[in-house]
Amino acid sequence: MDNNQSPKKKAVKIGTKSQHVGYFMPMLESFAARDELNEVVKNRVVKSCDLLDAGVPLFPNDFRKEHRIADITQQYRDMDAEALEGLREVSFSIAGRMVSARSFGKVAFFHLMDDSDRIQCYAAREHLGEDMYAVFKKLDVGDILGVTGFLFRTKTGELTVSCTQVKLITRSMRPLPEKYHGLKDMETRYRQRYVDLIVTPRAREIFRKRSLIVRELRRFLEDRGFMEVETPMMQSVAGGAAAKPFITRHNALDMQLFMRIAPELYLKRLLVGGFEKVFELNRNFRNEGIDTRHNPEFTSCEFYWAYANFKDLMDLTEELFGRLAQVACGTTVVPYQGEMIDLTPGTWTRMSFHESLEKIGGHSPEFYNDFNKVKTYVRERGEKVLDADGLGKLQAKLFDLDVEAKLIQPHFIYHYPTEISPLSRRNNDDPTITDRYELFITGRELSNAFSELNDPVDQRMRFMDQMREREAGDDEAHSMDEDFLRALEYGMPPAAGQGIGIDRLVMLLTDSASIREVILFPLLKPEL
Repeated sequence: MDNNQSPKKKAVKIGTKSQHVGYFMPMLESFAARDELNEVVKNRVVKSCDLLDAGVPLFPNDFRKEHRIADITQQYRDMDAEALEGLREVSFSIAGRMVSARSFGKVAFFHLMDDSDRIQCYAAREHLGEDMYAVFKKLDVGDILGVTGFLFRTKTGELTVSCTQVKLITRSMRPLPEKYHGLKDMETRYRQRYVDLIVTPRAREIFRKRSLIVRELRRFLEDRGFMEVETPMMQSVAGGAAAKPFITRHNALDMQLFMRIAPELYLKRLLVGGFEKVFELNRNFRNEGIDTRHNPEFTSCEFYWAYANFKDLMDLTEELFGRLAQVACGTTVVPYQGEMIDLTPGTWTRMSFHESLEKIGGHSPEFYNDFNKVKTYVRERGEKVLDADGLGKLQAKLFDLDVEAKLIQPHFIYHYPTEISPLSRRNNDDPTITDRYELFITGRELSNAFSELNDPVDQRMRFMDQMREREAGDDEAHSMDEDFLRALEYGMPPAAGQGIGIDRLVMLLTDSASIREVILFPLLKPEL
């Protein structure tokens, strides 16, 4: 069924004669049409009607939270029962979601969770009074509550809030997943991330850590004089990377636009304009396949540094990753899927592209420099080969097949063939290779960097080569960008630039096997 269509109505019967039941009917009919209506949901509606009949609003906005649960648990975690007894006059006002409850007639224990921590609460009829306790008995796990009370320790030693007031803030109409099982289906976890965050502590920790990583990355660059900028998300020419773009249209201008595949060419325009250190941390969009390493919408950080070269970036990257690991994980040796990855600066391997084909891929120079042999080999391994593919592109496919997955510890692979590096500066000693590297960790690329090509004539010829490849069937080849060439013709200082995949970086530092684990709302097919 199309998500935009209303579900077909089904007859719904609820065991209450409350005047408020009609209010809930549109929701209940939707539940029924989707085969989601059950006795638990019906019971919640009946109790909601009872609350409304008693004059209790389901969604008020007059409770003010004054304390974070984590601040309370940290400050009082070591205080014994006797010391807490002396603090009965100290009142705390907390708010959060009720995530568990145990009732014992006139008393009940429940856990309240906010975005910082969770704490046990104790509700007793003698403390709340008959009316408030009667309201509390109508509440369910999943409801968002405001609680006021004082601290004490139970006989088992658990720090607990003794409630003097409990107020319903937001009624939850759907039950949470069963507490011992949570959300096990991965697609449901990604599709209903809001529930996943409620019931899965690890999910919350991943995204807290992601925020920390991004914040520290910004701080690292800003501390070194880089200025954060913003460049267009919609571009008239898709450039800056070898990828297939998403296409959209601007009605008012009556023109086709592309969602950007990279910000590179605009950031280098800023170097032309006189800014010497710039970075952008934002989204890119590539119309490619989806797997554990790829999402069509992803986050990257690209930064450009005038009067620097690709070797300077290697040193900076080691320092950056070491810092991020230390801040996010407390160590520069981090676990990832059963491996211990050493991100300590100064320990990373630096190896040329052709050297990696030999030492890691197991291929001799006589083999990987033989066009026909490499072409036959990669075809037999199932790789697509176009008529326009030269030796450099075939060697890149050879690398993908036999080298990349073996690069578990940090490896800078540098001096890529010029044929597959249309925006990189040629090496001074060998024009068939460029001063470019890619960083590989855990068998996947995490960044791409190079000394920038600032010769407008060479860049034009490279674009022309790319256009020929596009005509030959490579739909990921670069388009001609005349405005970028015009910018280079004004003069761009020598520079180095790098793009880092933030999602893959977070995967590494959170020990996450899939990119969907580290994206809050990954792209999924619509529900049927």
